[in-house]
Amino acid sequence: MLRIHQAIQSGGHPNASTLARELEVSTKSIHRDLEFMRDRLELPLEYDSARNGYHYTEPVSSFPTLQITEGELFALLVAEKALQQYRGTNFEKPLLSAFKKMAASLPDTISLNLAEWEQTISFRMRAEPILNLEVFDALAKATAQRKQLQLTYRKPGQKKTEPRVVDPYHLANINGEWFLFGYCHLRRDIRTFVPARILAVEPTGKTFERPRKFSLEKRLKDSFGVHSGQGEYDVVIRFNELVAEYIREKRWHDSQQLRELKDGDVELRLKLSSLVEIERWVLSWGGDAVALKPPELVDAIQQAAKKILRT
Repeated sequence: MLRIHQAIQSGGHPNASTLARELEVSTKSIHRDLEFMRDRLELPLEYDSARNGYHYTEPVSSFPTLQITEGELFALLVAEKALQQYRGTNFEKPLLSAFKKMAASLPDTISLNLAEWEQTISFRMRAEPILNLEVFDALAKATAQRKQLQLTYRKPGQKKTEPRVVDPYHLANINGEWFLFGYCHLRRDIRTFVPARILAVEPTGKTFERPRKFSLEKRLKDSFGVHSGQGEYDVVIRFNELVAEYIREKRWHDSQQLRELKDGDVELRLKLSSLVEIERWVLSWGGDAVALKPPELVDAIQQAAKKILRT
């Protein structure tokens, strides 16, 4: 329709046949677009039988494709900045193409100093995941098309690989890292796979139906990251005044409860199904965080501290 608008604006009085040949579509498609432009977009479009073509009966300043405010454009540019972490991945080309299309549809009334914005906003990642783009592309397409895959997978801490037949349900970026959630036919259960550990991907030629009851949100509800377990743990961690403010400034988990202590310390309470990730998180705070409950977590952190001292 934008191309039709441009052809009409040029004053050439194009008709459906000439537009169809130029745009390589059927004349029916052209007529539908013309009707939409006239009836829905309310453009002053009429057919001139004398000139055998269409024209505007009133001046039209711009094609009403996308109305956007300066604030919305700013938000869009912030989003583009955030997506820079996908440079070099399979998402780069379609993302750039989408942004170019949106930029081309913007009205001429919006003008901003992008050079200044370029210097005011940026996103940085602490550790960028290393991905085999061919593998990742195969995973993304199979997940979208519900096609079964055979993965050559290496578990953490092991040098040998093993074949896994998997129905890929969902690809998720969690805290900057990619994870594949799918049904593993070897384990007969839903498992979490790290794309960086997948060395090869082969389609089995089979398709699958994703279970309606599968919900990543429900699966990760009681986890502290991506590890979900079968346990029920009431976790209590005390943070001293040096780091208490950092704890207050973020929502670490849906179940969290904060209790202020008289000396400036803060106590964080969580309900989790696994202790694997929370143990590593507590250790990352050094001596500024102390696990109080449950006993399993306290013991695990004490054992880890002893290993650190021995090294």
